[in-house]
Amino acid sequence: MMMNRKELFGWGLGALVVAALAVLPLWLQSDYVLSLLISVLMYSVLATAWALFSGPTRYVSLATVAFFGLGAYTTAVLSESLPWPAVLGVALVLGAVLALLVGLATLRLSGVYFVIFSFGLAELTKQLVTWWEVNITKEIGRYVFVEITQQHIYWQLLALLALVLGLRALINRTRLGLALRVIGEDETVAVHVGINTTRAKVLLFALSAVFMTVTGAVMAPRWTYIDPSIAFAPVISFQTLIMALLGGAGALFGPLLGAVPLVLLFEYLSAHFPNHFSILLGLVFMVIVYLVPRGLASLVQRRRSTR
Repeated sequence: MMMNRKELFGWGLGALVVAALAVLPLWLQSDYVLSLLISVLMYSVLATAWALFSGPTRYVSLATVAFFGLGAYTTAVLSESLPWPAVLGVALVLGAVLALLVGLATLRLSGVYFVIFSFGLAELTKQLVTWWEVNITKEIGRYVFVEITQQHIYWQLLALLALVLGLRALINRTRLGLALRVIGEDETVAVHVGINTTRAKVLLFALSAVFMTVTGAVMAPRWTYIDPSIAFAPVISFQTLIMALLGGAGALFGPLLGAVPLVLLFEYLSAHFPNHFSILLGLVFMVIVYLVPRGLASLVQRRRSTR
């Protein structure tokens, strides 16, 4: 399908924005600001990858941290024996394989059953890694020694964000994107009109998981030391979900609208209210669902339509 002038302009503008963001670390004088930007990019990638599958299908997944943690541990285990591109390649393959196996077995579930399963998958993965570390390696944590600077992490996350946004934009223009939107509206109707719903859902679930897994692999060197409680922290899944919902999971740039302000808010809350962060996180979630159930992107579109 040929792109019109408006779409070509959008792609060109996007390329310029990415180029501008790529040179930003070269001008920054503050390590704290760079660290904050890395957090923004990390959650932007995770929220956009989450919306890649959950946005059109409306399947609420809490399995984000299962793939993120898998990627982090891939780096921890292989970083000293393989070159960095190979580590990322292995993480990509592992994330895809796990997603395909899980998707084929469980994406026939829907509604609250899928939510419960996805949360259970994250916890199961964490417990399996913990068991392996305690009983096989006899060590509960791992040090990550990789010659990757903060700037390198920033650039890799920016590349992942550009890729997942571009992929999402392309999928929206294809028959697969249309099929997923039909599934989200009414899966029974999708089956009756001849859509292979299982294949479509599994494919998008795997693509979403690949980005989450590689993000975890890229982020691992930032921590230097990881253990299951760090790599598989449930808060990562919940924050990703909240950010995608706040921005609007159905819109292309919706997750970005949610990720940027909420990363800043959560940074403030964790610094000033560390003992009450989980409670405040739950309150933020409730407020978002109540006040902007369709996300900030829907409010922007509504204002445009009334003009």
